[in-house]
Amino acid sequence: MLEPIPSAIRGPQQKLPIAKPSLCSADGDSVARLLVEQGLVTETQLRYAKRVKAKLVSDRSLIEIFQELQLLTDRQLNQILKEQSLNLRVGDLLVELGHIRQCELDAALSIQQDGNSKKLGAVLVEYGFIDEHRLMEILASKLGYPFVEPVLAEIDRELLALVPSKVLSRHSFIPVTRDKDHIVIAFADPLDLEDHEAADRVFGRKIIPAIGTRQAIREVIELYRRGARRSAAEVADDSTVIGIVNSLFDDAMQQGVSDIHVEPMKDRLRIRFRRDGVLGVHKEIGLELAAPLATRLKVMAEADIAERRRHQDGRILYESPVTGMSLDLRVSFYVTVHGEKVVLRLLNKKGELLDIEDIGMAPRMLRKFRDDSLASPSGIIVVTGPTGAGKTTTLYSCVNSLNNLEASIITAEEPVEYVIDGISQCSINPKIGLTFTETLRHIVRQDPDIIVMGEVRDSFSAETAIQAALTGHLVLTTFHTEDTVGGVLRLLNMGIEAFLIASTVSCLLAQRLLRRICLHCSTPYTPTPDEYRRIGYTHGDLAGANLQIGHGCSACRFTGYMGRVGIFELLTLNDDLKEAVLARKTVQEIRRISIETSGLVTLLEDGIAKAARGEVALPEVLQRLPRSVKPRPLHELRRLLGE
Repeated sequence: MLEPIPSAIRGPQQKLPIAKPSLCSADGDSVARLLVEQGLVTETQLRYAKRVKAKLVSDRSLIEIFQELQLLTDRQLNQILKEQSLNLRVGDLLVELGHIRQCELDAALSIQQDGNSKKLGAVLVEYGFIDEHRLMEILASKLGYPFVEPVLAEIDRELLALVPSKVLSRHSFIPVTRDKDHIVIAFADPLDLEDHEAADRVFGRKIIPAIGTRQAIREVIELYRRGARRSAAEVADDSTVIGIVNSLFDDAMQQGVSDIHVEPMKDRLRIRFRRDGVLGVHKEIGLELAAPLATRLKVMAEADIAERRRHQDGRILYESPVTGMSLDLRVSFYVTVHGEKVVLRLLNKKGELLDIEDIGMAPRMLRKFRDDSLASPSGIIVVTGPTGAGKTTTLYSCVNSLNNLEASIITAEEPVEYVIDGISQCSINPKIGLTFTETLRHIVRQDPDIIVMGEVRDSFSAETAIQAALTGHLVLTTFHTEDTVGGVLRLLNMGIEAFLIASTVSCLLAQRLLRRICLHCSTPYTPTPDEYRRIGYTHGDLAGANLQIGHGCSACRFTGYMGRVGIFELLTLNDDLKEAVLARKTVQEIRRISIETSGLVTLLEDGIAKAARGEVALPEVLQRLPRSVKPRPLHELRRLLGE
């Protein structure tokens, strides 16, 4: 991170490193000037950023400096690039935005001149100077074309059927959707005249060009062909067991379900969906279908269909014949007195990764997390909470923010829940001897900068994480504990020496997921006297709160909730806390020290703050969040959280 900017601009001036000659330098400031014209930065801030750039040891673009000084966010920059046109070549624009260095652009131009007929963008991607996805976003903003990420399930199949298979093979474009009398076409290269002419021959000249990554376009074409090759004999309707299972999976995907429970009862087979963390009945069918459904699921999961007396596990990779969407499911078969209960956890590999800024952390907590932990070159970051608390989503938001061409990131997961380009991900499979223990032995030999361990589950994995952190690696992992202090105690109970914990653990982040109040049916809520008593508040402690509750409507399926909100508790190990760990202080002492010295805001307090903003219901906060200490008044919480 750069040092703060002067008080005349923002905060006191700090001492910066002395400049050294750089082989990769770029002095362009066209984008910076545009930001000044649009009022996002001032002339004074631009002059200061140029002085900072001149003094820095490492080469940085003005845009990167603005972002480091917190004068500019990614969203503001992307919005400006979309709205304003710049007369800049793509290479120069990439240099100004800090995505590549001037020497990298020069190298790519040199490669291109040495008999390489490929375009500059293709050379930059092929030689690893920039990620294709980011390049396409920049091209879209420069050319004024929309950027799309084509998914087969969202594409108009009638349009796709109009394109001859030979055209799909030879060219990199696909029709996406209709826009009145025009057709939106996703091109891998919208400036390729041959692709444009081929699209014109199929759809006429009424097309709207858009940009998509070549990889995504080829993947959609391959999935479409695979679906087209399915024989009529494979098509099943709802009257068959295959059709029932397919329909079940399709419904679950469309409704955003996280788990499917297939439960044999005394007189019926009950199917429940877990949506927004809460189970609800999806349908009930005849008990006579219990055994055939279990057998079908075993076949798909490659489990033993003859075994009905023991519990089994498996995994299903499902591709919908209707929507074309793919789904990864983890399956558990559990023997009960009424037959085999099946629980399926949906792990959509194409799931959208959240940006670290969008996971729901309060501004001051997020800034502390990024600056003190994620920006550190080594140490252990632990995300803790019960099953279903959103730990994996948070973990991969962190990984995604750290992912760049200079970092080697390697993971060991069971199973891989998100697939990220540029990261070496390993899915544990004990059936073939690919165990967690064996993987951890090899992971440190892969020259990683960042190691992601799906979970610290025993002393061996804890010791591996400790040793990796001691040797200069940044380790991200998860725990199953109630709160942050519980994570420290669990490490101690695993037999890890206190001095190793104090010297390697950067922070612990506890979290929960609470249901978000439906915006369509939310109404003001007044706490009951009993709720005030349970919190330990008086009316004045909640002054200024905008408490809401949902009454239920068709938009939220009459639950009063739609989606979920993350609740967080961040414990950063400062010197006082490290001393407390070394002295093996009690839970109460460690929690008191963390609140007094590191600004800890408990899960309950963060939940109260989000309830006061009308995001979650106060009764759910009291029901689902642990109460360790009496929460501080709302005005104090808002100050601590930076709201």
